[in-house]
Amino acid sequence: MKILILSADGFEDLELFVPYYRFMEEGFDVSIASGKKEKIKGRHGYEIAATMTFDEVNPEEYDMLFLPGGKAPSKVRKEEAALRIARHFMDKGKPVATICHGPQILISAGVVKDRRMTCWHEVSKELREAGAVYEDRQVVVDGNLVTSRMPDDLPYFLREVMKKTRVPA
Repeated sequence: MKILILSADGFEDLELFVPYYRFMEEGFDVSIASGKKEKIKGRHGYEIAATMTFDEVNPEEYDMLFLPGGKAPSKVRKEEAALRIARHFMDKGKPVATICHGPQILISAGVVKDRRMTCWHEVSKELREAGAVYEDRQVVVDGNLVTSRMPDDLPYFLREVMKKTRVPA
């Protein structure tokens, strides 16, 4: 399975690294895209290399999209190439997983209307205004979309995300 992560400086460290290493543990091919092909730094100072820019991504090559939270989504959502990638995954019904402020990218991509979702509480008003059905729960699964609120929810979130990586029998 090939997983694409979109992020930028200011990501919430746990929300990127915990899923990243869980995906690696499963043997998945994980790529990180950002505005520039260089190291990006989390809110708590941890760094990880972006392996490509948003413009270099061919979303057809990936099976799942992961959008971590923190302050990074406020930067990512301004990049048209990143929004194009998010639209591709949502339009094709491919798995999309996002936590905390990550849904802001989907809001800007215009793909949340009538979707059941959760997020960091400060984003909930914007999510509702974009037409989503907000639920204040640890994890919400709506078809191909898995959303969660915060680092404390990671065990519940990843349990549902990992179900999306399994090929049906």
